[in-house]
Amino acid sequence: MATEFSGTKRPGGRTERTRLAALNATLELLGERGYAELTVEAVADRSGVHKTTLYRRWESAEGLVAAALLMGTEQEWTAPDTGSLEGDLREVNLELVHYFTSPGERELPTASISAAFLSARAADALREFYVDRHARSAAIVERAVDRGEVPAGTDSVEVVRVACGPIFYRLFVSREGVTPRDAGIAAAAAAAAARAGVFTATDG
Repeated sequence: MATEFSGTKRPGGRTERTRLAALNATLELLGERGYAELTVEAVADRSGVHKTTLYRRWESAEGLVAAALLMGTEQEWTAPDTGSLEGDLREVNLELVHYFTSPGERELPTASISAAFLSARAADALREFYVDRHARSAAIVERAVDRGEVPAGTDSVEVVRVACGPIFYRLFVSREGVTPRDAGIAAAAAAAAARAGVFTATDG
């Protein structure tokens, strides 16, 4: 469930090329400068799209950032399939560790999370991105149910949240850093809880 917001490369007409140029430039600048320092004028300079066009289509830097973050839902991402629930969750967590700690890659996802605290529209876009990722990650739990690893009715979204939660806690709350070992421990804990039926629906 990597937090990857880089734009897609696909054919299209002039309108689509303009959109991709503007939003890819927005992502570059977001990673380099952060949300607070990103301006429409900077996006115009970087993308080659006239600022009048940017204002007409996206209204503001906030609108550009929100649209750019939503490009993550266009990425061709599929949930890992290692043959076990714990293995799949570990791979998801290792992707997170990679994107949030690797120099040259961590800047954009970190800035994207920060933007969500400063902009309601960015927060909405980030939430939609994760709704998309949760939907794609459901296959992890569905396969585990089919293998008999976890009970039927296990909530796939909650399993992924519990597996990934410790990664985000270390990154953005305790600020203590995160390692592949941490990723594995969190995955193992979530898988064990799922096997115990913790994430199945209950009455009351």
